Amino acid sequence: MPQPPQPPQPSLGFLINDVARLIKRNFNRRVQHLGLTQAQWQVLAQLSRNEGMRQIQLAETLDMQPISVARLIDRMAAAGWVERRPDPSDRRAFNLYLTAKANPVLEDMWRLGTETRAQTIEGVPPEQQELLFRLLLQMRENLSQDSEQPS
Repeated sequence: MPQPPQPPQPSLGFLINDVARLIKRNFNRRVQHLGLTQAQWQVLAQLSRNEGMRQIQLAETLDMQPISVARLIDRMAAAGWVERRPDPSDRRAFNLYLTAKANPVLEDMWRLGTETRAQTIEGVPPEQQELLFRLLLQMRENLSQDSEQPS
């Protein structure tokens, strides 16, 4: 039986995905004691950076279905971490905001994120860390522009 063709070099996409998966697994283990699901900590992180964003924008950012985000926000609002406020420019839309109750959780998340990042880049010299971040930002920019183009 013939062997399938081999890729010409290690796959960048697979490697980046594998590293991202391991980072996420490590972070999930660290935040487990906070009682958060992965989706919940992703919402908290996004809203801490983009408070007031619409629910539909959050769904797009997290690459989730709008109905799934709506249910998630329902649970987080019931827990007192998030609140919906009517969007003054669109009566049908709501903007999302963190409550004061979310602040201690966010502080723990950022601390644990810093620990995860430190473990991830351990042994990589600072100048190479800087280069890595610049390269990843450029790749993200390249692909973001491509995703905005019509098919």
